Amino acid sequence: MSDYLVKALAFNNQVRAYAVRTTETVGEAQRRHYTWPTASAALGRSMTAGVMMGAMLKGENKLTIKVEGGGPIGPILVDSNAKGQVRGYVTHPQTHFDLNKFGKLDVARAVGTEGYLTVVKDLGMRENFTGQVPIVSGELGEDFTYYFVSSEQTPSSVGVGVLVNPDNTILASGGFIIQLLPGTDEEVISEIENRLNSVPAISKLIEKGLTPEEILHTLLGEENVKILETMPVEFHCQCSKQRIADAIVSLGKEEIQDMIDEDGKAEAQCHFCNELYQFDKEELEELKENAQ
Repeated sequence: MSDYLVKALAFNNQVRAYAVRTTETVGEAQRRHYTWPTASAALGRSMTAGVMMGAMLKGENKLTIKVEGGGPIGPILVDSNAKGQVRGYVTHPQTHFDLNKFGKLDVARAVGTEGYLTVVKDLGMRENFTGQVPIVSGELGEDFTYYFVSSEQTPSSVGVGVLVNPDNTILASGGFIIQLLPGTDEEVISEIENRLNSVPAISKLIEKGLTPEEILHTLLGEENVKILETMPVEFHCQCSKQRIADAIVSLGKEEIQDMIDEDGKAEAQCHFCNELYQFDKEELEELKENAQ
C-alpha cells in the first residue's frame, strides 16, 4: 500500500478529520539522512503532522514547521504543501536513547521541552502567517494539539506515530488530526473524547496495518464518517542542480573566481534530502560568465 491521506467530515459536518499513512515517506527520509530510531520517530512524527497540515492549505500554498525544544536532537525542520508533498530533516540524525518507561522510543528526551514549535504559512500574501507555541511535552502529538488550540483557536486532537525495525528502517508511520468546528454539540464532543480515550495508541493502529479510512472509522465510528477526498503522499524535495547553479551565479564573478582558484570545483549538499551537487572547473567558468 502506497502512502496516502484522507480528508473527512464526521458527525453531520460538525467535525473535520484527517488521517494519513506515511510509512514510505518517512522511510525515504530515514534512508536519506541515516536517522537512528529515536531521531526517526521525532522526524517522522513531525513530517506526518506536517503533511496533514499541508493538506489543509489550497493551491500553491505551503508551510514550514520548526521544532526547537533544546534537546540533543537539535532543531527539526519540515516543509509541506497542499499537494501531499513533504520533506524534512533533523539536525542530529544519529540520536538514539533507550526506550522510555512506557517501552516506547524516548522522543521527548531527544526533542526537549525548553523551546518552541513554530509554523510559518506561505499563503501567497505579502506577509507570511506565523504561529508559535511553547513545546509542552516533546512527544509532538500533544505539542501539535496545543498549537492548534492556542495559535489557530481550533480545538483539535493530533496523533502521530512511527515504529522502527531492528535494522533502523521504518516499519510503520502515520497519524490523524480531528478538529471540532464551531458549534459542535456537547454530546458529540463527549462521544469523541470517550472514543479517543478507549482506542489503542495510533502506533498500534498503524502496526495492525489499518488504512487511513479505517483509522478514522476506529476513532470516530464508521457510521459517523464521510470521506471527502484522498490524496497521495510522498517525500519530495524541490532542490535541483539548476537551483544550486542559480545560487552560485548570485554570488558574483569574484566569489566564483575564488572557488576556481582555490579548489577548481564546488559542491553543495541539500539539508532536506542530502543530495550532493558537484560543479567542475568548466561548469564554474560557465556560471561565472553568467554572473553580474
